Amino acid sequence: MKRYKSFLFSLMLPLCLQAQEEPKPYGVLPSERQLRWHEMETYCLIHFTPTTFQNKEWGYGDADPEIFNPQHFDADQIASAAAAGGFKGLISVAKHHDGFCLWPTATTSYSIASSPYKNGKGDMVKEFMEATHKQGMQFGVYLSAWDRNDVRYGTAAYADAYRAQLTELMTQYGTLFTSWHDGANGGDGYYGGRNEKRTIDRTTYYAWNEKTWPIVREKQPMAMIFSDVGPDMRWVGNEHGFADETSWATFTPKGVDGKPPVPGQSDYSESPSGTRNGSHWIPAECDVPQRPGWFYHADQDNKVKTPDELFEIYLKSVGRGANMNLGLAPMPNGYLHANDVKSLKAFGEKIKATFSKNLAKGADVTASNVRASSDKFGPKWILDEDRYSYYASDDAVLNPTLTLTLDGEKTFDIIRLRENIKLGQRLDSVSIDVYRDGAWKHLVSATSVGANRLIKLAQPMTASKLQVKLYAPVAPTLSDFGLFSEYAEDFAYDEGESEQQRLTTAAFSIKNLKGLPKAMDGKNETFEAIGSVVTAVDFELKQPVSAIGYLPRQDGKTDGVVLRYEVSTSNDGKKWTPLKAGEYANIKANPIEQVIYFEKPVSTKFLRFVPKETVGGTFSVAAFSFFK
Repeated sequence: MKRYKSFLFSLMLPLCLQAQEEPKPYGVLPSERQLRWHEMETYCLIHFTPTTFQNKEWGYGDADPEIFNPQHFDADQIASAAAAGGFKGLISVAKHHDGFCLWPTATTSYSIASSPYKNGKGDMVKEFMEATHKQGMQFGVYLSAWDRNDVRYGTAAYADAYRAQLTELMTQYGTLFTSWHDGANGGDGYYGGRNEKRTIDRTTYYAWNEKTWPIVREKQPMAMIFSDVGPDMRWVGNEHGFADETSWATFTPKGVDGKPPVPGQSDYSESPSGTRNGSHWIPAECDVPQRPGWFYHADQDNKVKTPDELFEIYLKSVGRGANMNLGLAPMPNGYLHANDVKSLKAFGEKIKATFSKNLAKGADVTASNVRASSDKFGPKWILDEDRYSYYASDDAVLNPTLTLTLDGEKTFDIIRLRENIKLGQRLDSVSIDVYRDGAWKHLVSATSVGANRLIKLAQPMTASKLQVKLYAPVAPTLSDFGLFSEYAEDFAYDEGESEQQRLTTAAFSIKNLKGLPKAMDGKNETFEAIGSVVTAVDFELKQPVSAIGYLPRQDGKTDGVVLRYEVSTSNDGKKWTPLKAGEYANIKANPIEQVIYFEKPVSTKFLRFVPKETVGGTFSVAAFSFFK
């Protein structure tokens, strides 16, 4: 008999050991560098080039290097402000579309070495790196592929020079957490004085996969490569900082017209949501400026995002499995405005105060099923500090329920869940109930948990017992559960330039196009869309004006949005005198109001706005404004 029991035990032992094995991974998995990136959650992107000194969003590439001479550049002030906000990294825009390099590169003379800054001996990328490390943060670089200054742009020589620039950045500035590449490629530019429009075949010109990305992989193997479609993280598809309510870390990149997906030439329709069971692990990054624009503009000093606005972005980026990349814009003198600093500090305090105390700590947790009935996969692991220890059910149990009995009644308005993403993004959804008045009542549901899911309740809830129901196509692996109460504190800026006085519509009228009534109704959500080429919008003015504002349509579409403009004046409506011309840079991705400032107040009876180039060749406008 003993021999028989021993024989049975020897047969059952492998089955027991097998049952205690970890669940098999599901779908594509994150790499080690992607895991480290998910853990960062937040970082900042710094735009500071000659464009700052021109009061523009995109430099044309024609700025004289002599204008780049900040009198009080302070990388430490910028880095310490970001650290106070709780951000874990800084990215230096080493070269933006204007082509000006913030480091003394061997590839072009259009760099900091040709500027008065430190008598041409400066290296601002290095200063940003040192200041970042001093604050205990990680450092990264942004290198624009488009160069509106370089005469070689569009030729093979420029593509080689671009890769040489990338090599310099990957080898001279220590360990980098990211190599950031914008999708903007080709268009109008200075191009060594040629002042012309150049286009490239974006699918082949940079040889991204064949020649360019391998430089990063070889020199900085742990650096996350950002572009519109990966390979390591993707653009979320907007510059508001919001991922979709359902946002998967898995993604299937799609090209355009059957071509391979590459930066600036891809289908971004699924970027905000990702692709359930996608072909690659390419989580979203939510990039958003702290101000309306990415570069500093004095008239935006009173439009810096408040801590509460930043917190909403955090909930809808980090809280939806993405990362939050906040754009910082130093002033021409070389440091952040007091309002930017104050907002960052208060945001950091709000994040810390909100999430420092998990109200679910100390709860008694039970599960309807535990994998192999093993403590290794027990529900207690959802309340520890390790985001990779986890609860799991048996393979056949796809819809387990966890019951939490809290340590007394708790009042909360934020719920946090995380999966052990080392085993893939497994959960399709969760449903949470609370026990009230002797019965279980539904509280909230959510989808796509992944690395992090923050559920903000419409109003605070007080409860002592909760049930968490998990739904997945395989055994779920929940690693974290938390209850938090959003910290609230009064906030106001100490200083800020008052906005220029916006005139009422009584001060001007539109004389053609039937008056464009929806552009004059004071409602930003309405807009005029004319399905044909509009040669001009003629205004009759009743008083002098110093600026004109154009608000593009706000419905998420870009048809008819103005890209380039001309403004002329006339006293009789027949003979017109050119006043100003230019571009609305980045308006498709960041459709904020565009304001054209005149050198001095203009006294004229008529003013003509000409949309020289629009998206799709049509014309649309949500609102026109004039300023005193």
